[in-house]
Amino acid sequence: MVSGLLVSEVMLLFLIVAVLIAGCAGVPRHVELPALDVREPAFAATLGAYTGTTVVGGNRIEILLNGDEIFPAKLALIRKARTTINYAQYVFEDGPPAEEVAAALAERCRAGVKVNVLLDAVGALAMPGEHRRTMTDAGCRVETYRPLNPFTLDRVNYRNHRRILVVDGVMGVTGGSGISGKWAGNGRQEGYWRDTDIYLEGPVVEQLQGAFAENWLEATGTAIGGTDYFPRRRLDVKGAVAAQVVRSSPAGGSTAMYTMFLLALASAKQSIHITNPYFVPDETMIKTLIAAAERGVKVVLVIPGAIDHNLVRQASRSEFGRLLKSGIRIHEYRPALLHSKTMVVDGVWATVGSTNLDYRSFALNEELNVVVYDSVTAQRLEKIFEQDLANSRPVTYKAWSRRGLPSRFLELLAFPIREQM
Repeated sequence: MVSGLLVSEVMLLFLIVAVLIAGCAGVPRHVELPALDVREPAFAATLGAYTGTTVVGGNRIEILLNGDEIFPAKLALIRKARTTINYAQYVFEDGPPAEEVAAALAERCRAGVKVNVLLDAVGALAMPGEHRRTMTDAGCRVETYRPLNPFTLDRVNYRNHRRILVVDGVMGVTGGSGISGKWAGNGRQEGYWRDTDIYLEGPVVEQLQGAFAENWLEATGTAIGGTDYFPRRRLDVKGAVAAQVVRSSPAGGSTAMYTMFLLALASAKQSIHITNPYFVPDETMIKTLIAAAERGVKVVLVIPGAIDHNLVRQASRSEFGRLLKSGIRIHEYRPALLHSKTMVVDGVWATVGSTNLDYRSFALNEELNVVVYDSVTAQRLEKIFEQDLANSRPVTYKAWSRRGLPSRFLELLAFPIREQM
């Protein structure tokens, strides 16, 4: 097992190397955005045009909160598998959840299920070797996405941040959670993480499977296909929810996620509720948020009160003054480390996924979000947002303007590497 200190040192080295070799990350300039309405069919059509995926109906969706709900759901799904399991994970570390997931995948392999596991080289750096051996000894295929070595330094900055679990091609889970003991619990305990995942069943799972297939092909050279992975005739109507999977792959030239968020923010008429752990927006996104507030949209952000990367927290806080002065409300979640990545617009449109609102997610990482066009799901997320808000502390302009010299120094220190965060 790699010690926590060693992992921190390696991660710091990774960031330094990334800054030195990658230059400035970037996304296309969005000088002007169309005037749309998330309730209108034209919005979904526009989003589809820029993201490459269409909205499909007939899905059943369930929101999963924190380890108490996420891990039992994932384990139950894995144990249901009869033909195939595809599992992509960014963070795979230690702890009971990791042991249980590895054991469950191994058991399915021994039962004859084809299991493909894709782990990011950076995110799974602290993964104990015995977990990998548990799976490989049982016959699972476990691969590493973009291994770290001196011959791939030009690509070290591009990571697979997606979380994907697809079983038998018909059921799936995605979101922001990792496999680690720190994700256990109810999201309100100090030292643990508060997160949100989403369970999918229905035609949209084909899009989730396609995202895994894309990354698997790059990592292994193997193209998966056939009815074991894409059983279209079994993807019949499971519910009444319309949804789409949006995936972004900057290394391949796609920054679809960035455009999706900008279009949604620019189209809001009533409210924007954002929960995100790494809030380091660029100038265009800041202006889009401020413009929404100025036209009367209620914009509320819930961000972490504590975070695993303090430099990122300070980089985020450097722009709070402009946002607060425009009427945007900012709250810091207190009970645990907030890691949930959700957004709800006008109470009818919502997204859940792996994407942080920062340069790294938009310009460097492979990311994946589910977009839901359903007022019931949106209202469920609104209630969760209100619960998180009740456990958060408001940030005021007065308090922000009086922040101390250490905070201002860290903001200054973060500025040169802001585009790698």
